[in-house]
Amino acid sequence: MSKPVPPATASSATATPARARVPADRRVTPWRPDLAAAHLRERYEAQRYVEGRPARVVVGSAPMRRDPDLSCSLDTELLFGETVTVYEERAGWAWVQNGYDDYVGWVPADALGPVGSHPTHRLSVLRSFLYPEAELRAPALSCLSLGARVCVVDEAEKRGTRYAVLADGSAVIARHLVPDTHFADDWVSVAEGFVGVPYLWGARTSIGLDCSALVQIALAESGMFCPRDSDMQERSLGDALDISNGLPGLTRGDLVFWKGHVGIMVDSDILLHANGHTMTTSKEPLAGAMRRIAANEYGAVTAVRRMVRRR
Repeated sequence: MSKPVPPATASSATATPARARVPADRRVTPWRPDLAAAHLRERYEAQRYVEGRPARVVVGSAPMRRDPDLSCSLDTELLFGETVTVYEERAGWAWVQNGYDDYVGWVPADALGPVGSHPTHRLSVLRSFLYPEAELRAPALSCLSLGARVCVVDEAEKRGTRYAVLADGSAVIARHLVPDTHFADDWVSVAEGFVGVPYLWGARTSIGLDCSALVQIALAESGMFCPRDSDMQERSLGDALDISNGLPGLTRGDLVFWKGHVGIMVDSDILLHANGHTMTTSKEPLAGAMRRIAANEYGAVTAVRRMVRRR
């Protein structure tokens, strides 16, 4: 997903020569003409600057929007256990920046809670439930998605099922978690696990997600940082391959970009992507996808980038 981004500009506030004249990317810059993060004081003019306070996402997923308005389309989602910096709260909304990918926007204020202890484990299956206690018959508190982060303080077993117990007494199926320092060996296999998951613009969970979220989540599970939107990914991920004379030979894990779309090569011929054509995460021959996308959607391929794990 690469959303059209009208840049936040300082046109409503006079910029001084010492401050940046390059428009801020509102997606990853906690700046508005009326309010900005204190660390941006020397870069962008604003009426007021605030330090912000840390908080943690305490629901399965928190929808993030550009404006504090339920009719505004989804920009992205925050996952359970992710940390944010809160810069403003009003009328049940919080204006925050995600600590993982720097995305900025408005989320429901009640989706946030105290930071608490640092997460120790991460959900490693597509989805699982958070229970109020170590009892699978208890009504679930929330549905967690792949990548959700939790702090395990104890273990319990009931009727042969092992649970990881969190600080507040809630519990997750223990075998659905891995230590937060454990990462998948094959990130493409992680992405393949989403096949059949519905496409949902701006979403970032196993209930629904978009093209760039699929790439971001899968790479994160392999321990590689990935920005949120496809244009950001096209600029920063891996090594660019020369496509000036057509596509080169492709291999598993290569990323194919269009303006506003991204897909993952499963092998030299098959593309995996969350897409609006099937409205699912699906696989299809790259050649056919290129013809359809060129004719009906995003035009020609703009880049191919080869992922190289660097340590």
